[in-house]
Amino acid sequence: MTPEEIESAVEAGMPQAVEDLRRLVAIPSVAFPGHPDEPVLAAAAMTEELLRGAGLPNVRQIPVEGSFPAVFAEAPAPEGAPTVLLYAHYDVQPPGDSAQWRTSPFEPTMIDGAMYGRGAADDKSGVIAHVAALRAFDGEFPVGVKVIVEGQEEYAGERLEDFVEANPDLVRADAIVVADCGNPRLGEPALTTTLRGMAAFTVEVRTLRESLHSGAFGGAAPDALGALMRMLSALHDDRGDVRVPGLPQGTFEGGSEETDDDFRATAGVLDGVSLVGSGSVADRLWSSYAITVTGLDVPTVSGAINAVQAVARARVTIRIPPAGDAKTALDDVTGFLQKVAPWGAQVTFGDFVTGSGFMAGSGGRARAAIDRAMERAFGRAPRDVGQGGSIPLVAKLSGLFPEAEILLYGAEDGDSSIHAPNERVNLDELRKVITAEALFLANYGA
Repeated sequence: MTPEEIESAVEAGMPQAVEDLRRLVAIPSVAFPGHPDEPVLAAAAMTEELLRGAGLPNVRQIPVEGSFPAVFAEAPAPEGAPTVLLYAHYDVQPPGDSAQWRTSPFEPTMIDGAMYGRGAADDKSGVIAHVAALRAFDGEFPVGVKVIVEGQEEYAGERLEDFVEANPDLVRADAIVVADCGNPRLGEPALTTTLRGMAAFTVEVRTLRESLHSGAFGGAAPDALGALMRMLSALHDDRGDVRVPGLPQGTFEGGSEETDDDFRATAGVLDGVSLVGSGSVADRLWSSYAITVTGLDVPTVSGAINAVQAVARARVTIRIPPAGDAKTALDDVTGFLQKVAPWGAQVTFGDFVTGSGFMAGSGGRARAAIDRAMERAFGRAPRDVGQGGSIPLVAKLSGLFPEAEILLYGAEDGDSSIHAPNERVNLDELRKVITAEALFLANYGA
């Protein structure tokens, strides 16, 4: 197919792609504990249906121990052509506080050329990007195709890592496309070349056998909540830089066009509130350690009583530069919190999670093919960016297949509000990504 034929096929297929995305986003496929299994399995079934409809001859669901099924599909390579593995995930984050959503999170809503709904961007747009790009070839693919779409990336993606490690030939490919990233801004194509790793844990502080009346005991009885607050505030200096020994600030080598003002606008930082940390925005987001308290188990304001707390808990997440080691960072942070705990408070840690980062190589045939494809689809060449988040499977694939080129891109953008209320995907951005992927497959197979 010529580039013009590919573009026409993608354009003609967009109404179906949008309708498929709407149907998929309407399924509340939250794979977190406490949420029902049925919607997640329904999303797996629809993903299987979509891949069959994209012309792939072999499609099936594969059980993943301790997790939801992965949907796998494949088509053999034409003689002499390379094979491409396409990855996405069909599970989504919980919607959170429904009062903060302007539309219902699982009732996809069109507003000003964008679809709003949980998972519209992360990562059901990735599923649809693969499906729609493959449809453009009407079953005559220029490369060998393998597709794996997992069902529990948001909560426990390491389970698919274990499966892939045990079944490497199933996903072996010359190039790997991970459609779970995006562009900093609409219309500005980017390839993610670094991913921070992550670690997370729960810290519990105990100071008393049970909570006590603050009037009778406050002032002498050690408050577990106060102790925990002191410990957590010690993790950063006054500027907001991480002050845990062994976790230095890094530098992003790829450069960045984003300024502090750009970031303030994208992040919605309130007037008069400063950014935290030092170095460039790219340094802070993509190449340095970051520590965030993501949850607290303490009495709510509405349910507060006059008591000195006996126990308090926090969930803490560490983002780790690509070259950093998640286990070492976990040990450094937990050791630091233990050291700064006041008043001899009893401190314990649990619920550990770790994930490795990723750094792309210099690029070869696949990178050249996607560069040309993106430049045609977007009207400008892509630039390299990092991503502060982690994708558990990427580091595993990089280790298993060091000779394979891994390309990370997608239809998300800086205003997509992934993992937040009012998530959305811009449909013209999605069209450009679908076009770029189809052109890439043709370029790479030529």
